Amino acid sequence: MPYASETSLVPIPPPGEDELPHDDGEPMESDRHRKQMLLLIESLDLFWKGRDDVYVSGNMTIYFSELQTMKNDFRGPDVFVVLDTVRRDRKSWVVWQENGRTPDLVIELLSESTESVERGEKMRIYAKVLRVPEYFMFDPMKNVLEGHVLDIGSRSYESMVSNADGELVSQQLGLRLGVRRPVPGQQREMAPLARRRGACAPHGGGAGPRGRGAGADARGQARSVREALRTAHVKSTRVSR
Repeated sequence: MPYASETSLVPIPPPGEDELPHDDGEPMESDRHRKQMLLLIESLDLFWKGRDDVYVSGNMTIYFSELQTMKNDFRGPDVFVVLDTVRRDRKSWVVWQENGRTPDLVIELLSESTESVERGEKMRIYAKVLRVPEYFMFDPMKNVLEGHVLDIGSRSYESMVSNADGELVSQQLGLRLGVRRPVPGQQREMAPLARRRGACAPHGGGAGPRGRGAGADARGQARSVREALRTAHVKSTRVSR
């Protein structure tokens, strides 16, 4: 650990988000990738608009080691969610500034040029270093969605099994993730959906319905999310990265 001087016993604090690079310089693979990323971030963020303990972001560097600054390794997840944290504006996610908190869920958008990294090095880091409980991958060009849940013992991912509707359930968020049917003239998109009635959401139940008493609220949340998805799709065609 570096110190302020040879005689000082006070260590130099590690760099924070204001000192660390926060732009990886990597453009999105295509317009479809960019729109999909914005759709997911905006709809998830709107779903938790009444909560100040959930953070949703994307295309943001996650720093877990100072070694990253020396290797110029600044790439981050396309979409990620952190629970039990503080909602505020950030330039990057610096684990040692966030009391050791790491993402509870990561979504990567696959492409021909990045798929080997998403399935290789990134998957290894998410499992063995950051220990992200759930890791989803979606190919916007092929409309293929897959999910993985972390096995704590082996610190490796096991494939999720989709339900009868082809959706994957995120136990961390209390939401279903699926590829929604397109409006005529639009591309198919991956979207978060409210959990079915009777499902129990973790972390206080803010992300989904909880039991019979929450049925009306769950339906209201579902309508809000569907409206958010439609709005986000229109907005995303006008927002550049």
